[in-house]
Amino acid sequence: MRILLLGGTWFLGRAIAEQALARGWEVTTFNRGRSGRDVRGVEPVHGDRTIQSDLRRLAQHGPWDAVVDTSSSDLAPRDVLLATTVLRGRAQRWVHISTVSVYEGWPHQALTDDSPLLNCPPDADETYGYSGEDGSPTIYGFQKAGGERAVTEVFGDSAVFLRPGVILGPGEYVGRLPWWLERSKRGGRILAPAPAKQRIQPVDVRDVAQFALDQAASTTNGGYNITHPDGTTFEEFLSECLLATDSTGVPVWVEPSVLKEHGVAQWTELPLWRTHAGVWAVDSSRAVAAGLNCRSIAVTIRDTLRWWAADGRPVDHPRWAEHGLRPDKEAKILTSL
Repeated sequence: MRILLLGGTWFLGRAIAEQALARGWEVTTFNRGRSGRDVRGVEPVHGDRTIQSDLRRLAQHGPWDAVVDTSSSDLAPRDVLLATTVLRGRAQRWVHISTVSVYEGWPHQALTDDSPLLNCPPDADETYGYSGEDGSPTIYGFQKAGGERAVTEVFGDSAVFLRPGVILGPGEYVGRLPWWLERSKRGGRILAPAPAKQRIQPVDVRDVAQFALDQAASTTNGGYNITHPDGTTFEEFLSECLLATDSTGVPVWVEPSVLKEHGVAQWTELPLWRTHAGVWAVDSSRAVAAGLNCRSIAVTIRDTLRWWAADGRPVDHPRWAEHGLRPDKEAKILTSL
């Protein structure tokens, strides 16, 4: 099996490259060579996927059985369309890493794989779309939906779309789980978002990588929601963080209304906390039926802690600074209770 991996140097892309090599596959990676290191054993090709001449040079390294695209997060649909058009004659399948943000109902409504998508043309530029007053829909969601349409327009029934919610695990560049681990280590009274029994559905990066490769080798098509089918409660999540770090910290569960009064930003200042009804109501049964197998959050937490202690932040990504509550702000809220 020969695959082309767009990206391939950090987090999900790196996990896919490592697992593909472990399967004995031949792996070509394509990225700009600016962040992260190429995985030993791949055939690295460096270039800019928004430049047609770079893509044509890449195409000369084919053909491939499949393309796995992990690097379209910040691209306009027209850039995705360019890559699919240039590479269509050199690859049989396209596995596209998308997001649950492509759905019209995200994050307010429970979602299935058949929920309606946002409407965005496949040749749209980076200005297409809008963000709602409550933060949904988002320009990001429109752009990713347009990217899916671009892939469909060129690859048709040979296209597969993976739509994860939150991905955690070793190599995480956003900083959600590392922040909770560091906060657990500090101990003391830990501000936690109520209700403690709220179920969340983060999925391990290694499980997403395995499923992506399974789809690259398959003949299926269409979209798959990628969320943990069982999930865990926020209480269980935080308990596992405390256990992994040998912490004596004590969670203090604070109601959303109080957090809002103090201006705590959902999703970022308290990572994984969001009050919209559909955030953690994403059905992944189709992916499970197709072979998605998710390890427990406890394993993800322990393995992330080991990686974090050994390697630290993998890349200097701007989103890292967005995550986590400042100690002085946390203390002020806890003191007011």
